[in-house]
Amino acid sequence: MGKEPTLVVMAAGMGSRYGGLKQVDKITEAGEIILDFSLYDAMMAGFDRVIFVIREEHRDIFREMVDERAGRFMKVEYAYQKLDDIPEGFSIPEGREKPWGTSHAILACRDLIDGPFAVINADDYYGAGAFSTIYDYLSTHKDGDIYSYCMVAYKLKNTITENGHVTRGVCELDEKGFLSGITEKMEIMRREEGIACHEDDGSWMPLEDDTPVSMNFWGFTESFIDELKKGAYDFFENKVPENPLKSEFLLPVSVDKLIKSGKAQVEVLRSSDKWCGVTYKEDREQVRDQLQARKDKGEYPEKLWK
Repeated sequence: MGKEPTLVVMAAGMGSRYGGLKQVDKITEAGEIILDFSLYDAMMAGFDRVIFVIREEHRDIFREMVDERAGRFMKVEYAYQKLDDIPEGFSIPEGREKPWGTSHAILACRDLIDGPFAVINADDYYGAGAFSTIYDYLSTHKDGDIYSYCMVAYKLKNTITENGHVTRGVCELDEKGFLSGITEKMEIMRREEGIACHEDDGSWMPLEDDTPVSMNFWGFTESFIDELKKGAYDFFENKVPENPLKSEFLLPVSVDKLIKSGKAQVEVLRSSDKWCGVTYKEDREQVRDQLQARKDKGEYPEKLWK
């Protein structure tokens, strides 16, 4: 029996479009946040350890929200994503304030990870089924000749907000259902003629409703940490000079490189759940109604952490 899977929660982003620390914004009458639902689903699926990647200055806020609730049922640890946590020999570009991205967030917990782990965003609702599926995968798969990773893919139509555009990792699959490529598309939204992506040249590229997309719900073995360490050097050497203030070391890009180089295969686990999250302030009411409806159906207790 291998090591039990750990859940890693990326929560270091401030949510610039939303205007505030959206990860701890209470969303239900019982005072729960979206993250409470993800932690509850993870716990029910079998996860008993969670690592939060946060900014150090947000530690007290998170401890207040987590320790006396989910923290009574799961082992909670914290890792800090810091701007000065960069490979030896490099320096922070003058004027840089933006965090280094999602791959860098995972590297922040490199000293805490010692087995398989799943990765989620703090401010997304993924659905109970997705946690069970990924826990089962991580509990039964190991690296062979190549790394054995996985991701949960959602139907694009189930991940769109009516209140603006979203960024999604658009997935390409091979004939066996494994990920063959992933492309980050920055401006996807529903238009009169259907869902489309705004391209750099100003045109709109239509996308099918059922296009599989990544919501940053990944499953990795410990090998991914070593690959990220190597990838960080490459990023700071080659990408940061191109865009010193805004370049990001992103998870989908890191995964894509490992697939293209033949080092990893990523099994795509399908979810029919409707994703929900607060990208914009206007999303908040819709999310609250969706989560309350799930409570009303008996999918969740009226108070998650009794």
